[in-house]
Amino acid sequence: MMDGKRIAVVLPAYNAAKTLKQTFDEIPQDIVDDIILTDDASSDETVALARSLGVHTIEHDRNRGYGGNQKTCYESALARGADIVIMLHPDYQYSPRLIRAMAAMLTSGHYDVVIASRILGKGALEGGMPLYKYVANRVLTLTQNILMSAKLSEYHTGYRGWRREVLEALPLDTCSDDFVFDNQMLAQAINAGFRIGEISCPTRYFDEASSINFRRSVKYGLGVLQTSAQFRLNRMGLLRSRIFKK
Repeated sequence: MMDGKRIAVVLPAYNAAKTLKQTFDEIPQDIVDDIILTDDASSDETVALARSLGVHTIEHDRNRGYGGNQKTCYESALARGADIVIMLHPDYQYSPRLIRAMAAMLTSGHYDVVIASRILGKGALEGGMPLYKYVANRVLTLTQNILMSAKLSEYHTGYRGWRREVLEALPLDTCSDDFVFDNQMLAQAINAGFRIGEISCPTRYFDEASSINFRRSVKYGLGVLQTSAQFRLNRMGLLRSRIFKK
């Protein structure tokens, strides 16, 4: 616990056997009360390894997609009594050591949501982010900041933390089961007026770290633009979007 708050770390996993142990070993278990892994029908030994580590493990009987995986993660964390939920990829792309700082920001009472930004500082390119992804990240982030009247350094990190009240309030069932889920969820939090903080995070790009290919990246980028347009039109009263329902 931290400041009397029960902290859960959720790991949305797909074929993460090569990196799960390394990720798990760096989770600060002196403050983390619960670690939950949802396996999205992996073909490797992810489930067996997670259980050998004592991680509460949920198996999907079919691949439900990255967003579908997270929906299960958050639902389970809330059901098991979490006050703070940190979502961390088990592919060791992000540093688990920052969980302590992210949890402190959330328990401080200053923030409802915390994202670990690869763009603050020089972590993205130094960590091996492909140049086209870096440029796309900057362009999409600028566009979203304008359309959503926000000021974030990036919207596309997969490392983020939430207070229980946020997860209970957001209509996550209306979000996609694909990769754009992350962006839609963050847009929902902005639309609802939750306070968002950022922390600088180094990142690592290597063969075993999950990363979507160019085609999926283009699909994701188009989804981001659609989400941003829906947000603006919804705010203007010109469109009633289901993902921004009250």
